[in-house]
Amino acid sequence: MLFIGDDWAEDHHDVELQDGTGRKLATTQLLEGVEGIAKLHALIARYGGEELEPERVAVGIETDRGPWVQALIAAGYRVYAINPRQAARFKERYGTSGAKSDKGDAHALADMVRIDRDQLRPVAGDSDQAQAVRVVARAHQTLIWERTRTFQRLRSTLREYFPGALTAYAALELTSTDALQLLIKAPTPETAAKLTKQQITAVLARHRRRNREQKAAAIQAALREPQLGIAAPVAAAYAAAAVAHAKLLIALNEQIDALEEQVSAHFRAHPDAEIYLSLPGMGVITGAQVLAEFGDDPTRYTSAKARKNYAGTSPITRASGKSHTVQARYVRNDRLADALHKQAFSALNTSPGARRYYDKQRARDIGYNPALRQLGNRLVGILHGCLKTRTHYDEATAWSHHATLATAA
Repeated sequence: MLFIGDDWAEDHHDVELQDGTGRKLATTQLLEGVEGIAKLHALIARYGGEELEPERVAVGIETDRGPWVQALIAAGYRVYAINPRQAARFKERYGTSGAKSDKGDAHALADMVRIDRDQLRPVAGDSDQAQAVRVVARAHQTLIWERTRTFQRLRSTLREYFPGALTAYAALELTSTDALQLLIKAPTPETAAKLTKQQITAVLARHRRRNREQKAAAIQAALREPQLGIAAPVAAAYAAAAVAHAKLLIALNEQIDALEEQVSAHFRAHPDAEIYLSLPGMGVITGAQVLAEFGDDPTRYTSAKARKNYAGTSPITRASGKSHTVQARYVRNDRLADALHKQAFSALNTSPGARRYYDKQRARDIGYNPALRQLGNRLVGILHGCLKTRTHYDEATAWSHHATLATAA
């Protein structure tokens, strides 16, 4: 076998080749792109010979995506995506000084796939459809997170010079496009107080708001409430910042809506979509996010426990001496954890079994978030069973064990 450590950068790769005994065969730096991957193939052929089968080549690299990784997988090599945190801990066996170099990182990655590859996870063989869902779902989720951050900045700015706007537009939600357009139209307390009911109603009408007359009257009254003022030049400066944030939020709203259509189209085209959508609390966007992070490689998760561990919903047991604690996992896939939390919350209103399970946890004096996490853990196990058997969710089957216990009690 050949073992390769690949320390990647934006424009090049530092590579080390080892044989089965750990002997260093070659070290080189390859450019990102077609020329670099061709040289890597030539290097493998030179030291492995023509009879070396591609699956006898193990590659360790600290990423699981990108054209370079896809080219390695397409060549038939065994590619291991190593978490940088794992690699950092592994390198501590060489010394504790904290010294770092790209060649040293490549050497450590080659050693890892040679010594510990049985403990590492190969890059999942997800289908092209699943990869497409991952791209659009992650982009959509990232824009939503960015919108939240931008809104917090806008809210903080308004608190400094125009807190009345937060009250006036609360009924519309300040992240909505119509509220933002009203703020752009009148960004200071003085200009906002001069807005007429007709102007406010016109903006609400463009966005098809119901009860426009009543909402416009309430907004106008709130904007005309007496407020503490600040110096005009300072207020104008704050207003410029608020308008910039508001325009950015409007652009984010537009792109989020556009990406939502793409997420729906790619997700519904996937053969597993109907199974995901059959689960309680799982809508199109949430289902796409969960599918994107789990992938669709049928061999990736050997059991429901393995899927739960990857999801970060299962607890961690720490036992040492007389100490024994069970804790939540905080090192996890945040995108997947966010989607599963939303699913668990929504399932409370759509699944009697999920509600009973959640209430049971709460009755044990477990907090709101831990109880939702345990429900999410249970739902991940149910999803695994549905995907494994290629069946849709069934309420009676999913919660039959818990219903039997409840009846007996």
